[in-house]
Amino acid sequence: MTRYDLYDSLHDKGVGGTQTALPKARDGFSPQQIDLGRYLFFDPLLSGNHRQACASCHQPDKGFTDGKALSTGTHGDLGNRSAPSLWNVAFLKKLFWDARADSLEQQALIPLFAAHEMANTAEQLLADLSANKIYPALFKQAFPQAPQLELSQVATALAAFQSSLISLNSRYDQYAHGYHEALDAEEIKGLNVFRSFVARCAECHTPPLFTNQQIAVIGTPEPDGMPFDQGAGNNSDKQKLRGAFKVPSLRNIAKTAPYMHSGRFATLEEAAEFYTKGRGHAVPEQKLLLHWHIWEPKLTPEEISQISKFLHTLTDESLMPELPTALPSGLALPAELQNNTTTAAAASSTTTSIAPSSEQGTQP
Repeated sequence: MTRYDLYDSLHDKGVGGTQTALPKARDGFSPQQIDLGRYLFFDPLLSGNHRQACASCHQPDKGFTDGKALSTGTHGDLGNRSAPSLWNVAFLKKLFWDARADSLEQQALIPLFAAHEMANTAEQLLADLSANKIYPALFKQAFPQAPQLELSQVATALAAFQSSLISLNSRYDQYAHGYHEALDAEEIKGLNVFRSFVARCAECHTPPLFTNQQIAVIGTPEPDGMPFDQGAGNNSDKQKLRGAFKVPSLRNIAKTAPYMHSGRFATLEEAAEFYTKGRGHAVPEQKLLLHWHIWEPKLTPEEISQISKFLHTLTDESLMPELPTALPSGLALPAELQNNTTTAAAASSTTTSIAPSSEQGTQP
């Protein structure tokens, strides 16, 4: 529960002020389902070669991204998009950059079986989980009415864990709820520029979630040598969706560089500067139907710096989940997490045992 629960919704009524209600979030998962999902999320057992986990591309210390412009799959395949952050996905109606998934459960399964991502199969995944000494009991605790371990339970558990990744207690939130001293003078100026009718950032990145959950064509350039990404246009015959991508939430944005769907910009300043250079300036040959909010605000370097300073106030990791000190599979945490300084115990993953609790729930 947050103070946002006390505010009235301004849905379909404009940008609104700082004290605006959040959209409805996914809820109703049991603690056992959330914790099972946490183990699955960090466990390389879910990948085809048992080396990559969901957390390989969604690393907690990088805002649940991987810090790469383009993510890398199990077999070293280079993807064509960056890994989006998972903070506050419980509130999102559409998932993936091209908004092709309608639920956390649908989103959770797609990377598991994509050849260029985790490269597993449903048959291998269920066989590995069922043959494990610990997972069947954990699934039974999480889904006591289910006669057997099923793929839908894997999706539900992963969705349950992701729904717990809530970030709503940043310095901005404290300011929004009435504590004026939470932001300094430059950060407040950045907020004012962000919400102004000159920059118009808040019209798409609408507080308090900092996304309007729509898809938009903004004309982002691809990295050198990469072909133009059609975005949502890949799944539609509508010309207006060519080059369209989901408007991402800006929560914990300071942790998730590089930016845009292909990691084209290394810093927040570069990303903000892109918007001030004019409609379609980066991809003039594509003749896209650009979103009408994209225009020429002609922001000054000082204003761009102020926006960047404000965006840093959206950082909140107070509900960061603990990395497991051991995994039910007995495998080590993925290599990407082995040097994660946020958990000194992570490297001991093969020395600590896990057993189902005699009571409902699991031992940490």
